[in-house]
Amino acid sequence: MTKIPLRRFTARALPIDGQDRVLLLHGFDPERPDEPFWFTIGGAAEDGETLQEAAARELFEEVGFRANADEFSGPYGSSVIEFCWAQYAITQDQTFFAIRVGDDAVVSFDHMEQIEKDTTTAYRWWSAEELESTGEVFFPEDLVSIMRKITVGSPVTEGGGSV
Repeated sequence: MTKIPLRRFTARALPIDGQDRVLLLHGFDPERPDEPFWFTIGGAAEDGETLQEAAARELFEEVGFRANADEFSGPYGSSVIEFCWAQYAITQDQTFFAIRVGDDAVVSFDHMEQIEKDTTTAYRWWSAEELESTGEVFFPEDLVSIMRKITVGSPVTEGGGSV
């Protein structure tokens, strides 16, 4: 089957808790449900949105955390990747932003689109050390390096994001 080409410019939101752990989602491509992986929150910028505005919108839609665009720090990395998901062959420019959240943040999938609800199975807070030692698949592959820029390098402003 021929895949539909799709080019997207995405914001990846990295919620970081008080223990310097990042929130990742667990899910799968609907065409390969037996190959699950962990991934960052985020998605394509919509018409007229800045990447930080897209990060704030996606953070709410995917995990229920409310934040303003100016509460994000970064960018902490950017790259262009190519992958297939469902019927699409995607070329994605992705930029990573961080936001500090409280340890009492409550994750909710209530605002996800139906396809996201159908293909997202779990969430988990991960430390850089846990990601380095896991045998589980996660994206982006350089996430540990990005996390270290956030938690060790340039400090993230405290108090961002209400949940």
